[in-house]
Amino acid sequence: MPSTAITEVKAALRRDIRARMKALTPEERQTSDRALFAKLLERPELEAAHTIFVYYGMGAELDTSRLLPSLTAMGKRVVLPRCAEEPGIMDARVYDPDAPLIRHRYGMLEPGPDRPVAGPEEIDLILVPGLAFDKSCYRLGQGGGYYDRYLPRCHAVTIALCRDCFLLESVPREAHDRPVDLVITESGTYAPDRP
Repeated sequence: MPSTAITEVKAALRRDIRARMKALTPEERQTSDRALFAKLLERPELEAAHTIFVYYGMGAELDTSRLLPSLTAMGKRVVLPRCAEEPGIMDARVYDPDAPLIRHRYGMLEPGPDRPVAGPEEIDLILVPGLAFDKSCYRLGQGGGYYDRYLPRCHAVTIALCRDCFLLESVPREAHDRPVDLVITESGTYAPDRP
């Protein structure tokens, strides 16, 4: 399928998934979040990680802010994304529960510009966001390309939390798309098919 056709398919799928996300009740989201966070916190990859990159969920995404106290209580060094002025570029800033987060123009909360930067080589585990995933661990992102540009710079374990209802048989993919190492849903755990 030509790249422009894949782009159109992805755009249509994003609209559909966003509508389905908004249709979830607060109770459905909270129940799902609790189950997914409990499974993540039991993973050996998380136990072994020192520096963990966590996205700060917004809107109908998982409320990952609820993970932050657990991770800091475990002694983890938590970093959050901060978008650069240049579109599609972000870095990882060290999270401090006592330092206020700042609302970005896109609506998400992020650390202030004064927070220390953690280099990609310092990160052990990245919680990767996505609108949907498939059983081969490919993701449908928001479309901004931030993680597509950032992840190739890292050697961290990549994990995605995905509600069962957004685990698809197949996500449309392009040549630059790469799977995450693990997708965790309420009912299962998936790793990419590797030779």
